[in-house]
Amino acid sequence: MAQGTVQVTHGGASRWRRRSGEYPTLSAALAAAGDGDVLSIAPGTYRENLVLHHAVTLRGPEGAAAGSVRIAPLDGVALTVRASAVVQDLHLEGADRAAPALLVEDGCPELSDLRVHTRSSAGIEVRGGARPLVRRCTVENPAGVGISVLDGGGGVFEECEVVAAGQAGVSVRGGHPRLERCRIHHATGAGIAVTGEGSGLEALGCEVYEIKGSGVQIAARAAARLTDCAVHRTSADGVTLDTDAVLTLAGCDIHDIPENAVDLRSRSVLTLSRSTVRRFGRNGLSVWDPGTRVDAESCEIHDSTGDYPAVWISDGATVSLDSCRVHDVPDALFVLDRGSRVDVVDSDLTQVRNTAVSVSDGAGAQLDDCRIREAGTGAWFRDHGSGGTLANCTIDDVQSGVIVTKGADPVVERCTVTSAAEAGFYVSAGGRGTFTACRVSGSSGFGFHVIDGCRTTLSRCHTERCARGGYEFAEDGPVAEGCTGDEPGPRLGARAAAGDVPAGAQPVVRAAAVPGPAGAPAAMPGQRPSDPGAPRAGDAADAGAVRGSGEVLGQLDALVGLDSVKREVRALTDMIEVGRRRQQAGLKAASVRRHLVFTGSPGTGKTTVARLYGEILASLGVLERGHLVEVSRVDLVGEHIGSTAIRTQEAFDRARGGVLFIDEAYALSPEDSGRDFGREAIDTLVKLMEDHRDAVVVIVAGYTEEMERFLTVNPGVASRFSRTITFGDYGPQELLRIVEQQAEEHEYRLGEGTGEALLAYFTELPKGPAFGNGRTARQTFESMVERHAGRVAQLAEPSTDELTLLFPADLPALSAPC
Repeated sequence: MAQGTVQVTHGGASRWRRRSGEYPTLSAALAAAGDGDVLSIAPGTYRENLVLHHAVTLRGPEGAAAGSVRIAPLDGVALTVRASAVVQDLHLEGADRAAPALLVEDGCPELSDLRVHTRSSAGIEVRGGARPLVRRCTVENPAGVGISVLDGGGGVFEECEVVAAGQAGVSVRGGHPRLERCRIHHATGAGIAVTGEGSGLEALGCEVYEIKGSGVQIAARAAARLTDCAVHRTSADGVTLDTDAVLTLAGCDIHDIPENAVDLRSRSVLTLSRSTVRRFGRNGLSVWDPGTRVDAESCEIHDSTGDYPAVWISDGATVSLDSCRVHDVPDALFVLDRGSRVDVVDSDLTQVRNTAVSVSDGAGAQLDDCRIREAGTGAWFRDHGSGGTLANCTIDDVQSGVIVTKGADPVVERCTVTSAAEAGFYVSAGGRGTFTACRVSGSSGFGFHVIDGCRTTLSRCHTERCARGGYEFAEDGPVAEGCTGDEPGPRLGARAAAGDVPAGAQPVVRAAAVPGPAGAPAAMPGQRPSDPGAPRAGDAADAGAVRGSGEVLGQLDALVGLDSVKREVRALTDMIEVGRRRQQAGLKAASVRRHLVFTGSPGTGKTTVARLYGEILASLGVLERGHLVEVSRVDLVGEHIGSTAIRTQEAFDRARGGVLFIDEAYALSPEDSGRDFGREAIDTLVKLMEDHRDAVVVIVAGYTEEMERFLTVNPGVASRFSRTITFGDYGPQELLRIVEQQAEEHEYRLGEGTGEALLAYFTELPKGPAFGNGRTARQTFESMVERHAGRVAQLAEPSTDELTLLFPADLPALSAPC
């Protein structure tokens, strides 16, 4: 191949003392050169292994095209630098897989505008005490590492680019380089790998992308700091830390990662500030093992492309988030395993498809002054040993605000839940929890819903505008102190809707009476709540004794309205009773499927009828106990493969001998389900209903149209239910009757013309989505009591009539929410 000449300009103290000479080879020119000399290389290819022992300048000719000077030996290192030399405008090629193309072993050389195209062990290798300044250099090495810094090497790399690497783009082992405005891409392995005790790296304004592996990998006691850097389009995790690694990310952007954006293990520590994590396929932050910790401040994690939690904390790891935002993700924070913990301050968790904060398996969570919006569940404390504190948090526009199940015991203080589609706070399956000065407003379900006798403590809580009622407590359930709501005091703890109030819903209230609106009687300690539109169950039923079918059917008949429902239940009861008598007479009895579908709007008595139906079947000997176990989607559906079947089995087992009532069952099969375990719950139920057909009666309930769709999701669903019973909306006369019952129960009377005014009011009242049937009637009565109190409070010595009579003027305006 052609080879040019090398001109050497020998340096001197004065210009006139300089001299020049030409040499046929680079080796000869270098042998003649000393410190300060300049070697200008003519275009050509030089098959030589060059070693710089002096502080010379080695460069291509001025004005020549890039790549016109090629240093390309057949083997070995193309260029070795052992002095503070200057090397410019050269094209280096290597072919020795056991040696680098460019090796810097000593000094502080300046290397600029080099192009290293090689198939070597490394494109550029810096070792020993070398501290080069490398500017605008390009490395392409599809066989090995792009840039390798090891054994105490360091230096600064400015505006350099690794365009391809068969291994790591930049590898640091025992070195301490600084990268400024560099680009590393198309590497097979890590984009940047820092490994080993004493290893360190600092990167400023760099970009790592198109990596077949992890973008940045810090391991084995190494440390690094990245500022204003970007990592994206990797095939594995974006950033990984392992075994006591330490990393600081400031102002960085990690995005378009198919796996974990950041993964930490084995006592590693990550400090994040002003950084963004977005468009990741698995976890945004995946944090494992005792001693592993993440401290994040003013960061944003968003736009997950997969079905995994944005922040995953397990095996005793700890994460702290301060002034951060997590949004547009399937789940925001998942904390599991004893010793794991998340501390969140002044942060926003929004647009979360499933659960914003999930705490399980003995983990803990501390949230202070946080905001949760547009989520499936605000916070879910799942099982025994799981807990923590939520303080001064707001939870808005969610399905459920806070859920506590299976022995979990969090402390929730001064938190507010608004616009929940289901319960504001929901406790079931042995959950506990302490709720202090919490508020629920605008819930489409209950404010506080505590079932299964959970020993929850509520203090100074308040509810308002909750569609199904402010407080719903099971028998022998929570302790409530100083709790209030926009319902009259005696309603505290009862189910919300007329006909939907089961006998025996009784809060345990200590200390003073719980006040209702002005002028309304207070709920005294131990007082049982009453049911608008339905008589209260007798003491025998409350105590668990089985009543006769005639007595229970009498209570059914006493409900306001529901004529078609009563006929359906009586017809079904008659068939069961006749079948029982035929069997006693030795005759064949027709097979009657006892599972039912209840359809209709909220507040139409579905839960009450389900409870009475269970009692009827128990009185006929069809069920052993006839008790009611009420569940919804949150009690049945888990968030990991296999957990849904376990939850569904547990709910079914609690209902053995009685009725399993699944409210809003259509939520188990959402129309845009995607990856959803609700169908697993349906499949499990179908099998259990077949395998234990005589042990449990299942009733599914919900809106009519949605329940029609629900019955088509599994071929076995429709065949398991004998009939559908539709609960129609209450008419004006029935709503009037409920108000009359409420007035009688609370020792009020309707004055002259009030009945007619109420009838006209209910006739003109809009029957939109917010219409609550029995709940609307009850709230109307409550509003009348409040207005009455406002009138009578102005009288010095009101008479008995003035204290008890309600007049048309006490009716609320039609524009008031129902």
